[in-house]
Amino acid sequence: MSLPNNTNIHPSTFLLLGIPGMEAIHTWISMPFCLIYLSALLGNCPILFIIRTDSNLHEPMYFFLCMLSVADLILSTTAMPKILSIFWFHDREIYFEACLVQVFLIHSLCSMASGFILAMAFDRYVAICNPLRHSIILSHRVIQNLGLAIIFRGVVLFSPQPFMLRWLPYCRTNVIPHTYCEFMALIKLACAETRICRTYSLTAAFLTGGLDFLLILCSCVVILYTVFHLPSKAAQLKTLGTCGSHVCVILVAYTPAFFSFLTHRFGHHVAPHIPIFVANIYILVPPMVNPMIYGIRTKRIREQFLQVLTSHKF
Repeated sequence: MSLPNNTNIHPSTFLLLGIPGMEAIHTWISMPFCLIYLSALLGNCPILFIIRTDSNLHEPMYFFLCMLSVADLILSTTAMPKILSIFWFHDREIYFEACLVQVFLIHSLCSMASGFILAMAFDRYVAICNPLRHSIILSHRVIQNLGLAIIFRGVVLFSPQPFMLRWLPYCRTNVIPHTYCEFMALIKLACAETRICRTYSLTAAFLTGGLDFLLILCSCVVILYTVFHLPSKAAQLKTLGTCGSHVCVILVAYTPAFFSFLTHRFGHHVAPHIPIFVANIYILVPPMVNPMIYGIRTKRIREQFLQVLTSHKF
């Protein structure tokens, strides 16, 4: 749908296409999407409940896990209801202001989730490399300040994006070939110079996900160096097992994120539905997988979860 030349600087609504070229099977695609969303809800809510009610789990690692679960729940809920309404009811229309809010929430929450994963990596680093001072370095006050700093970073770095998008003129079309409002997808619709906006987006992405990933890699290298200098094989395996779940979360979170980033900027010859699929994986799969990884690999959470199920059964 093209907009007339005498229209306002921006349209009152946008139209979300969903997954371009796959409109005929949107209903079938919606089934795994819905299951992923329900799994994220059913996985993160019990983790929050278990950590909240069990005082033995009131440790830095589990506090950061709670923060990650809250960010994951809000992130998936920001995008998923609209995606399902597109697939099920062909409800493609979204108000301009609602689209800008969605852009801000999705990007800032992704930044916060990345920050909480970095905080968990720092917790593992301190626990393994400086265990005697772990409780001193990561006191309750420090944990609270770290959480607030991560939230503040996400809000400050990505709050300019909606204003940038609002100031741009959209005189070409109001159709977004995506399942949700995303910064780069809207930038492509603007009929003005967008170099500053693109540069800012790239800088913000590096200062959050890119920098976090580099710091996590550094912590992993130091942890591995420390682990392989432990005196016994049993101690090495136990310590590596403790970090295993965290490495899985890092892989799940950053692999689709980097692929999405690369396809947006260099994948000009990639089929249009591929970047959309990857973008959906980036915001929907980690909220589902994170509680599964920690629920299965973390013995204390697994035991509490089974205890809750058993008590309800009887």
